[in-house]
Amino acid sequence: MLWLLPLLLLLFSCTLGPGNFYSRHSSDLAARNIRRIAIFPLDPVPLRVKTKPPYSPSPSAGRKAGEKETPFILSNFLYSTMSSLPQWQIVSDREVREVGTMDSRGSEGVRAKKLGELVYADAVIFGRILRYRERVGKEWGVKSPASVAFVLDLWDVKRGDLIWSGRFDETQKPLSENIFAIGEFTQRGVRWLKAEELAREGIKKAVNQLHQTLYRRPT
Repeated sequence: MLWLLPLLLLLFSCTLGPGNFYSRHSSDLAARNIRRIAIFPLDPVPLRVKTKPPYSPSPSAGRKAGEKETPFILSNFLYSTMSSLPQWQIVSDREVREVGTMDSRGSEGVRAKKLGELVYADAVIFGRILRYRERVGKEWGVKSPASVAFVLDLWDVKRGDLIWSGRFDETQKPLSENIFAIGEFTQRGVRWLKAEELAREGIKKAVNQLHQTLYRRPT
């Protein structure tokens, strides 16, 4: 019966399922020559949404009011992940703060243009946190799993249009409920992630996909 143990462990371990990230982009994205990108500090879900942004459902009740530090954590993840990749230049967070354009009024496009012109960026990336729910329990067993959802939008400063948008949305599930996610299970091991770890994986997936789309070689 010992041969059953690895199988049982596999079936009840936790994973990120495939299909947790979706994106779309303009047909001429690779030709836009986007090289210098500024990151607008991530916004939490507003209490009242005037217009429904791309991919965005109504604000989720999963985000706790006390998680004021969450946007800063995710902004840092986004900055460090983007800065580690070649071909693009990421405007320093200090330079973004110094221009003092963190005005929540106006559309993303208007704020992107204002910030981008001040820091000489080709594009500005915005983020919105849709859900950020911490796990209840430990890494080997939980009552409630971590759940994270966010949207990243890339705006062309010169033309003022949205050229790429990606959404990550995942509530961690046991592998027994999503056997097709075995590839990500083998990378992580048998454990339940914290919301912060889940968000980090989502940001890496989004940033890598954006980078590949911007700088892919023509076939």
